[in-house]
Amino acid sequence: MGRVEGKVAIVTGAAKGIGAASAKALAREGAKVICSDLDETAGEALAAEIQRMGGEAVFARHDVVDESQWERVTKLAEDRYGGLHILVNNAGIAPEGGPIEDKTLEDWRHTIAVDLDSVFLGCKHGIRTIKKTTAKGGSGSIINLSSILGLVGSANAADYVAAKGGVRLLTKAVALECAAAGYRIRVNSVHPGYIDTPMVRAVVDRGMPGLAQSGNEVVELLTMLHPIGRLGAAEEIANTILFLASDESSFTTGTELVVDGGYTAR
Repeated sequence: MGRVEGKVAIVTGAAKGIGAASAKALAREGAKVICSDLDETAGEALAAEIQRMGGEAVFARHDVVDESQWERVTKLAEDRYGGLHILVNNAGIAPEGGPIEDKTLEDWRHTIAVDLDSVFLGCKHGIRTIKKTTAKGGSGSIINLSSILGLVGSANAADYVAAKGGVRLLTKAVALECAAAGYRIRVNSVHPGYIDTPMVRAVVDRGMPGLAQSGNEVVELLTMLHPIGRLGAAEEIANTILFLASDESSFTTGTELVVDGGYTAR
């Protein structure tokens, strides 16, 4: 399923969780993967693990809100592997929740920068690099990680909801631009439910204001929100990303794939 043999991929936020699972899945199916993250220790360990599995990967330290670092990482793909076919814009944060009336402008801007501006920068520099590769043949794919909270609202999460909703519509606009330009680059968004990753575990540890305080209460609440009766696994999102990265999704662009255990089906 989802062969990406010989393709070159960048996965941002690759050190842990969905990013790490996606990098492993792409490498397993034949891609050369640049694992980008701020966490050098975990990122280097991931690249080494992929190499032990027989895959090809390298780590790049990457602050996704710094445009010059996007230029450096995309150039790395060209210099080391000869081009770029796949970009997974996965890096993001889940800020501490709270009422909008109590949120500072600084906190708001930080969330928007990491969760939305980084996707803009990724699309901008990803397209510039991928289109040069696809001009020689083949196709490219950009996968932007949004969230169920890019589809529905949630109290005490205005900044996160705004950013992830922005990712959804940015994705559609960029998909149409690429199609109109004839770049042969597909652009789609993925909307996970609550996935059992370090980021979600941090939410569990913090508690959810007005809803649940203890870790066990939060896990129980989040589980109840998913009709399938459990949290998701990072590998389940990685499989969706792998499908969108591969030519098996060659007629899929400008859409959102919801992988949420039924959360938004109610």
